Amino acid sequence: MSVPDYQQCAEDHQTVLVVVQPLGVVPEDQFFRIYRRVASVSQVSVRGDGQRTLYIRYRHHYPPENNEWGDFQTHRKAVGLVAVACCGSAREWAHTSERFHGLKERFAATLYDSRLLVFGLSGEIAEQQRTDVAFYPTFDDCADVEKRVEDFVESIFIVLESKRLDRATDKAGDKIPLLCVPFEKKDFVGLDTDSRHYKKRCQGRTRKHVGDLCLQAGMLQDALVHYHMAVELLRSVNDFLWLGAALEGLCSASVIFHYPGGTAGKSNTRKPSISTATDSGKRHRPGAQEVLIDPGALNSSGISADTSTEIGRTKNCLSPDDIMEKYKEAISYYGKYKNAGVIELETCVKAVRVLAIQKRAMEASEFLQNAVYINLGQLSEEEKIQRYSVLSELYELIGFHRKSAFFKRVAAMQCVAPTIPEPGWTACYRLLLETLPGYSLSLDPKDFSKGTHRGWAAVQMRLLHELVYASRRMGNPGLSVRHLSFLLQTMLDFLSDQEKKEVTQSLENYTSKCPGGMSIITLPDVGPPLPLITPYRESGSTCGSGMWAAKNFQWVQGDVCEVQLMVYNPMPFELRVENMGLLTSGVEFESLPAALSLPAESGLYPVTLVGVPRTAGNITVNGYQTSVFGVSSDCLLDSLVGVKSSGCMVEVVPSLPRLQLSTSLPRYASSYDLSSGVCLQLFNGETQQLTITLENIGSEDLHTLEVSSKTLTTKEKLFGEFLSWDMHDALSRLPLKAGQALALTVNISAKLDFSGQESLLQDLNDDGISVTGLPISSPLRQVLKPRPENKQVNKQANTDSNKSDYNHVKTLEAVLSFRYSGGPGRVDGYYRELSLGVRVDVEPSVFFTRISTLPATSTRQCHLLLDVFNPTEHELTLSAKNQELVLHSSECQRCVCALTRAHSSS
Repeated sequence: MSVPDYQQCAEDHQTVLVVVQPLGVVPEDQFFRIYRRVASVSQVSVRGDGQRTLYIRYRHHYPPENNEWGDFQTHRKAVGLVAVACCGSAREWAHTSERFHGLKERFAATLYDSRLLVFGLSGEIAEQQRTDVAFYPTFDDCADVEKRVEDFVESIFIVLESKRLDRATDKAGDKIPLLCVPFEKKDFVGLDTDSRHYKKRCQGRTRKHVGDLCLQAGMLQDALVHYHMAVELLRSVNDFLWLGAALEGLCSASVIFHYPGGTAGKSNTRKPSISTATDSGKRHRPGAQEVLIDPGALNSSGISADTSTEIGRTKNCLSPDDIMEKYKEAISYYGKYKNAGVIELETCVKAVRVLAIQKRAMEASEFLQNAVYINLGQLSEEEKIQRYSVLSELYELIGFHRKSAFFKRVAAMQCVAPTIPEPGWTACYRLLLETLPGYSLSLDPKDFSKGTHRGWAAVQMRLLHELVYASRRMGNPGLSVRHLSFLLQTMLDFLSDQEKKEVTQSLENYTSKCPGGMSIITLPDVGPPLPLITPYRESGSTCGSGMWAAKNFQWVQGDVCEVQLMVYNPMPFELRVENMGLLTSGVEFESLPAALSLPAESGLYPVTLVGVPRTAGNITVNGYQTSVFGVSSDCLLDSLVGVKSSGCMVEVVPSLPRLQLSTSLPRYASSYDLSSGVCLQLFNGETQQLTITLENIGSEDLHTLEVSSKTLTTKEKLFGEFLSWDMHDALSRLPLKAGQALALTVNISAKLDFSGQESLLQDLNDDGISVTGLPISSPLRQVLKPRPENKQVNKQANTDSNKSDYNHVKTLEAVLSFRYSGGPGRVDGYYRELSLGVRVDVEPSVFFTRISTLPATSTRQCHLLLDVFNPTEHELTLSAKNQELVLHSSECQRCVCALTRAHSSS
């Protein structure tokens, strides 16, 4: 026997084998449709000396060489044949009948009965009443198929029962034939058939054969007795092959007794027969032992028709522990014969299924390890694949998941062995997929979290590379891209720098042929990859600024809006990211993709993503999309590690005009949360004009404009208006169309009180007269430097510590605010604000160092004497009472003013 049946289990010894085959040309789908209906009749209650159940095992393909082992184990004997044929005419019926006869000839040595199911034939031929042929007009009109199969099974039982009785009641004078397996026949030529040793061998083998027939006929207790007696007889003559078969039969009968539900799993659940159900209370008895045979119970031929005496003295059934011991013994006997490798392998499989139910995984693994090394000769590649696949399933059954994955992978590699003319890469790929759970590998990236990796990363990476290669050989580069992307996403920490470069180069090669994307691939358990750019933190800004968590800002319809992310590049080389844009839901949104290059192993790197909301309402920013190495990925925030937010909802207000501000004076980076401002220097009392141009760069008309100012410096005493403007001309330009501009002139006037600056002039006041600084307008703007020809100051005044004593610059700061609105947003009450900072550094212009009076020649007048000091570095002209006085830098001169005396009321 060369073809093992890996689906066999211990309870199959209780079944009779029926072969169901198509005859001629039969549509495959229709054949298997009928096959399933026939196979549904898996057990039939029959009546003999008591109600019994006959179990049937169906096969649609059965090698004739396996049928030759039917005497060795009767459940291997094809005793029934059901043929399915399509026939449309009387001529075709004649050919069909001949084919059916030829098919029966193939199994003639073992066949008990047969049936032919003919579909499509009508007329006189179809009206014939035949027990072995059933005619049906169509495959749909065959309601009584199951009933005919039941009748067929009952006829098989009648033949089976007659053979059992015939074998069990051989007369004492009859010569018992020697049952043989195919390879033994040539060994027994010329033996002495009259020797006692030969007769015992015949008796033992016949006893074992009768035990098989009893087990098939539903007589479990009788089968146990015959197996026990066969074991004793065969052991005495060292007939090891058949002794192993007797022990296996004894184990099978005991398994059927202990586990009436079967050992093949849920798919082959059996209903316990009535004869075994009544003995359920006797199961699992720890003291159950093998029967002790009384030689007096045997007649001269060794066969006793009455087994009641043996049944009365036996405990009938092996205990669960003894079952395993007998299985081991049987396998050891099978191992002595090279030609019994298939029997040995199938026995190991049956024992493993029993041990799986007993939850004895370690012992089951020993049987499987033995099965691995059984030599079955030259196996075809298909048989090797089947063998490794079954080993994988059995290891999975006992909970050895990694071992199961190992043999599943071996089976996958066998599918593409060099000796196969047409390698099965699709089968290889699917088998590799099935190995993933055994290696603790999931294709769902959500199952991977940093720092909690499960399994051997080196093995997992090898398996992923094999999936990539199998995908490519299948002609499906999209799968290769998916698996390579997944490898980079989940195994990056375990890749060396060189491996990272190699993987990314391979990925780019694949994506050049088939761009990677988020489309569904119709193969099981293949999930989308996550991006290679890992987000760290997100923020967004538009009219204002703030974190996503704050959610206190708004976007404007039609305006470019921004979201900022902090990303990093974990690769040891520069990473090119293309088509990076926002993923949103809610209102219509136009994302404007960005492209960037991240330095090798960069730290946190800010990226600003922009887009334009096209309608008003609420929009939710759900994540972003990228294209890296040609792989396009949609990255949702709620699925990214390290991001606590699942998205940000932003209100999009109706469209508004948008102003762009420019100034006639240079700009600078302003404080107070302002984007920019203007800065200038004035001497005390000086006034300068600032021209502000407001251009409408939006798409809506500007209808309203309000200007206000706020002085930020409060400690300085200010005379008059610091900032002043006239809105009349600007308002006359409204409404301001898109693309148009208007100008606003702002007067900046610096009038401060510089009194109380004694420290400035302490070296110039030698008479104790108080000095008062008054604001005088001057075009000059320089800091104070004392003249060297004046009274000497301390030499250390030139040091850095004393320079500040002469730097008496005062600063004024204010904010100009522009509030404007227009378009649909104005109707709903929305407006924009634009601000400009104004900073003025004010320097002192002139000081009066001495004030005194002198009498004039007239009693009605007097003279006011003013000593005027120029603290600037420039020459200036002082005008008073039609008198002009020119003062050089750091020069002090006296100015005389004639005044009319005031009359006292007294």
